[in-house]
Amino acid sequence: MIIEWNLDFPLESSVLSLMQIAADQTLHAEGIRFPCCATVRICKDDAIRALNNTYRGLDRATDVLSFPSVPWKAGTTARHHPERLRREYDEVLGACFLGDVVISWDHVLSQAKEYGHSPRREAAYLLVHSLCHLMGYDHIREEEKQIMRNMEEEVLRKAGVSRDESAPAIPDEELLNLAREAMTRSYSPYSHYPVGAALLAKDGRIFLGCNIENASFGATICAERTAMVKAVSEGAREFEAIAIATKDTPGWPCGICRQFMSEFAPDLRVIVTWGDGAHTEESTLGVILPHQFELET
Repeated sequence: MIIEWNLDFPLESSVLSLMQIAADQTLHAEGIRFPCCATVRICKDDAIRALNNTYRGLDRATDVLSFPSVPWKAGTTARHHPERLRREYDEVLGACFLGDVVISWDHVLSQAKEYGHSPRREAAYLLVHSLCHLMGYDHIREEEKQIMRNMEEEVLRKAGVSRDESAPAIPDEELLNLAREAMTRSYSPYSHYPVGAALLAKDGRIFLGCNIENASFGATICAERTAMVKAVSEGAREFEAIAIATKDTPGWPCGICRQFMSEFAPDLRVIVTWGDGAHTEESTLGVILPHQFELET
């Protein structure tokens, strides 16, 4: 999912990374397989109070506000009427617009303390909750509330968010799903060979990458290096696994990517999937690159 962030103040990249994972999993759990986007503003209580008063007539702060772009029919969600969502296609973003979300960071901090978990987890939960609203879920009636809650719990579980999520456990299948999602963003007009990668850092963050080709060919960057460059630029230095998704043939990393990744994780687990997920194989970087270049010490 494409998120247009609107931050009233800086936030740690680990918070935004976990929220992005949760957003991707929300879309996947709903069964939506085409690109979607939403705007997410994170602000203080005074800002969300003003918005709550303007749009709902309630002069008080709240934890989250959701403004759907689609007027879903009662009792239905995006999975029942994907054609309605497709009408919200934004040519600039190249995705279907779900709507706007506003989250109060003051409420994130207070509710995290109240429920005994981290602000990262609370922020991820509030985003999932609001995205569910954008897709038509509600909790006014008890039966609707239970359906929405089940959806939220499924998404948070698949995103690897537990009450102690300092290093959330990410199942391999979910890492592969994220790689397949990243593959849809590939820019590969020359090879017509899209690749997606999902790199799992030891601190639980996941960094996505796709191959980005260039008319000069030599300036092309592979999905694996895209993901690792993003990770290293955000301060990650230790990694556990990388999932790589392609369409018809196994997409094992090229020689340059193997050497590039070995700089930081010489024993990295490498999982490849192709054929719409029908085929999966696994190895380690040490096996597929037995004699990497390294400086003598």
